[in-house]
Order: sequence, then C-alpha cells, then structure tokens
Amino acid sequence: MSNDRASGEQGALSKHILPSSGTMIGVCATLIGLVKIMEPQIGPSRVDEYSAIASLFFLASAVASYTSMRKSQNRQLSERCESIADQCFLGGLVAITVIILFFAYEVI
Repeated sequence: MSNDRASGEQGALSKHILPSSGTMIGVCATLIGLVKIMEPQIGPSRVDEYSAIASLFFLASAVASYTSMRKSQNRQLSERCESIADQCFLGGLVAITVIILFFAYEVI
C-alpha cells in the first residue's frame, strides 16, 4: 500500500475484498457439498478437506478487510489489515485454483 495515497482511496481495496471473500467462502462450501454428494460415485477424495482449508484463507481475508474498514481512523493499522486481507485473498485464490486443477487431473 502506498503511504501517499489520497484519503478518499483509503480502504478502497477492502471494500472489494470483503464481499469477494464472502463469495469465495460460498464457492468453497459449494465445492465441499458437491464432492460429498459425489463421493459414493467417484470414491474417496481429499478435495473437501483441502477446500475447507482454502476457505480459511478467505475467512482471514474477510476478517482483515472488515477490521481495516472498522479501524480506518488508525491509518497505519488500517493499511496493515488491508495488506493482510489482500495477501490472504490472493493465497486463497491460488489454493482453490491448485485444488481444482489437481481434482480435475485426478491427483487428489
């Protein structure tokens, strides 16, 4: 995060991360449910467990984003939380993508 950004931009990223993280938690929950439904046909899989772990990245992102917006009066804390939210969100996206690729190619 740039320290010289305008005060009107402060928290702008968090306002996008929070709803997106919530949506991605829903995507992970849907994936877990679908895998549980299909397990009798496809056999045992760890995709549901790995998706649950990926959803924790998105939860951490949502919490950090929310904290960033709530603590906007403390600029340093707000920017730090926003950075954490950004990193967790990106980590969650990478994790869910790797999980889906491995599942598609029957690695897991």
